[in-house]
Amino acid sequence: MQSRPPIVVIMGHIDHGKTTLLDFIRKSSVAASEAGGITQHIGAYEVDHAGKKITFLDTPGHEAFSKMRSRGAKVADIAILVVAADDGVKPQTKEALETIKNAAIPFMVAINKIDKPAADLEKVKNELAELQVFLEGRGGNVPYAEISAKQGTGVDHLLEVILLLAEMEEITADPKSFASGLVIESHRDPKRGVTSTLLVINGTLKKGEYVAAGEAVAKVKILENFKGEAMDSAGPSQPAVVVGFDKTPQVGAEFKTFFSQKDALLASSAAVAKNALLPDSSKPGFEASKKPGFFPSGDSLGLVIKTDVLGSAEAISHEIEKLKNEKLNLKILRSGAGDLSEDDIKMAASSALPLAIAFKVGISDSARELARRMGVEIAEFEIIYDVADFLKKKIEAVLPKEENKILLGRAKILRIFPAKAAPAMRGQIIGGKVSEGVLKKSATFDILRRDKKIGEGKIENLQQGKINVPEVPAGGEFGALAGGKISIAEGDELEIFE
Repeated sequence: MQSRPPIVVIMGHIDHGKTTLLDFIRKSSVAASEAGGITQHIGAYEVDHAGKKITFLDTPGHEAFSKMRSRGAKVADIAILVVAADDGVKPQTKEALETIKNAAIPFMVAINKIDKPAADLEKVKNELAELQVFLEGRGGNVPYAEISAKQGTGVDHLLEVILLLAEMEEITADPKSFASGLVIESHRDPKRGVTSTLLVINGTLKKGEYVAAGEAVAKVKILENFKGEAMDSAGPSQPAVVVGFDKTPQVGAEFKTFFSQKDALLASSAAVAKNALLPDSSKPGFEASKKPGFFPSGDSLGLVIKTDVLGSAEAISHEIEKLKNEKLNLKILRSGAGDLSEDDIKMAASSALPLAIAFKVGISDSARELARRMGVEIAEFEIIYDVADFLKKKIEAVLPKEENKILLGRAKILRIFPAKAAPAMRGQIIGGKVSEGVLKKSATFDILRRDKKIGEGKIENLQQGKINVPEVPAGGEFGALAGGKISIAEGDELEIFE
């Protein structure tokens, strides 16, 4: 066993500077190239500091990615909890801390944005102490660094602390064994085929070997580092891009390498057999449409989700789960990576309210034409949380509107004034007395005659002593302009509602 570089995950609340920090560390511009400056899927990057390597997992910060984030934390050796000095502890800060604690990995705190005028370091440290995070120098042993990810202030110190933590943890691997680790990203490249990012945890991955990742198998013909440069092998803690899987490996699946294709296929078959024992809903890549009698009667909003990478599909599915309610049958018919196809449109069209979500993917002219003919709406997006906002509005639009009637009071009609008293007005002019509760202008009412409802209307205008008033309390007499289709008579009673 030999020591291997630490695998580090950066976590924290959205907009607290995680991507900017990683961007500064690796001197590239992921933040600028990602839509909205938000990382959309997990990647992994190697950096050198003081002659030593560190691997960073780039886990998205948006709340939609919580499942991916927890998976990222489990594979990491060390976590960095980023908290903005001008914003302090936020809900996702607490969620990230919970994930770190559940994964039982050492962590440090990076207090970012110390260059901002509103920065308040003491406030942040006190808020962390309330979460039982006691920093070094404040009665605790959690290391921290005060940084500006934008300017690079304190980043060298942060990297030194990471290497020190790694040394104390004694992170080791056997570089001479066959490689094993996790799939951290997968997508179908239209030119190269199924491409996956693998993170080697143990052993060495070499060109010419065979990889089994869950049910997927590939011969390692093309092996690249995170920059897209060709390489012959990838050692412990190293991210590697492998091209040519026979199907798309699931994000988070464990992979192993083998010398022969036969052994790799045996491992794949074992994964297939294992999945066959799982209930349908637990199977990787399960499509709801395969389940017989899936939709009960009534309206169903059927979704087909196609994204650039599987991680994004998972994140969108996670957001959709939170929108489900009893009044609308919201179902994911298909979810996966790749362009939106005619087959996807046909799948969506099987539901009463069809919707196809295209996230950073292409849509052929034939698919668009088919969608137009079959009445399938296509919604295109670049940012994950725009999907959630769109779906909320969509659900509101299709749900039946609900009205709650709140009884405000009752009034007895004492007199009906002739219409000629107000020729320009539509409705009846009535006079009466509020027997209980309150009568309000613009309130609706039911007309009761001998305790039976005969019609309804609305108080268009309300007066007391020829003065316009917003309401009349119990015991008060009033004159009102009442709108409605049924004529009110003396002796009728009004039940007033809001």
